[in-house]
Amino acid sequence: MPNTYPKLHNATWPGVVGKGSPDGEPTIGLDTMIELTANASVNGVKFDGIDVFLFAPHVDIDSSDDDLKKLADKVRAKNLVIGSVVAPVWGGTGGGSAMGDETERKNFLTQVKKGCRIARKLRELGARPYGIVRIDSAGGPGDWLKDPEANQKRIAETFRMACDIAADHGERLAAEGEICWAGMHSWKRMLQLIELTDRPGVLGFQADMAHTLLYTLGYNAPEDRIVPEGFNWEPAALDQALATLTAALRPWTIDFHIAQNDATVKGSGSHDKTGRHCPPDDPNGKLKIAHHAGFWFRDSYGNLTKKFKHVCWDGCMFPNDMMMKPETWNKILAAMISVREAHGWN
Repeated sequence: MPNTYPKLHNATWPGVVGKGSPDGEPTIGLDTMIELTANASVNGVKFDGIDVFLFAPHVDIDSSDDDLKKLADKVRAKNLVIGSVVAPVWGGTGGGSAMGDETERKNFLTQVKKGCRIARKLRELGARPYGIVRIDSAGGPGDWLKDPEANQKRIAETFRMACDIAADHGERLAAEGEICWAGMHSWKRMLQLIELTDRPGVLGFQADMAHTLLYTLGYNAPEDRIVPEGFNWEPAALDQALATLTAALRPWTIDFHIAQNDATVKGSGSHDKTGRHCPPDDPNGKLKIAHHAGFWFRDSYGNLTKKFKHVCWDGCMFPNDMMMKPETWNKILAAMISVREAHGWN
């Protein structure tokens, strides 16, 4: 019998992130992203749901209850559910840096509160059976480096306040491991931040295979590089690096993105340079997706952890022409099915 867990979701934010600015491609609407997701099919298997970005033009962070009911009805009409949601915590979207001044931190927490309200409402409407609210520090490594230890403590303090908000809404927060976020730009600093925040059960880690690969290479934090000098993508060395990385962060991981990466960085529009997401069959991709996903799904003894009820594909900053092709999503869905067949459960 085929495995039925974890449920397979598509991210809708690639229609918005890095899009819509004068030097970027136009945005792709939420309805189109839902349609592309719902239409994908591999041997009768389809996506189970979507993860969403709480940002206009997709889902306005100030959506009314009526707006959210329409969203819930729209998603369920396509036989999908909603999983994780992304709170727009950054300056320029109404938020501010978690290590910034009091106004910035207040704005950050306001966006977390709004995000948690939406997440809870979608749960109450029956459209969101699982998932987290995703956050990051909303600041860059350059500013963080001006006073690393003080800034790290300040982010942790802000995150603790965010955890109080999330707990009040019955939600959990996942901190996104990505090289472009202050204090989260290396695996050791990410672990330190989670431990400093010290809210197990409320704050966990969100692993994305494209971003965490760059952790092993020491992008933005050469001192925390795991792969050896002279590393040339030898399979055994890569596996050993990922074993070290996942041993540290797997116990905290509560949200997971399947992805491919060619070990380069990319920015688009207003988005900072970060791990380049590639199609699953990209000839330059460095990951054996099903094999390397197993480092996150299984403990060091090979036992399934079953820590997340759903997984998501992140195709952030994919070009629009690629995203509009149905075969793109069928290939992605096939890659996700291969992960579930190797590391899933019933």
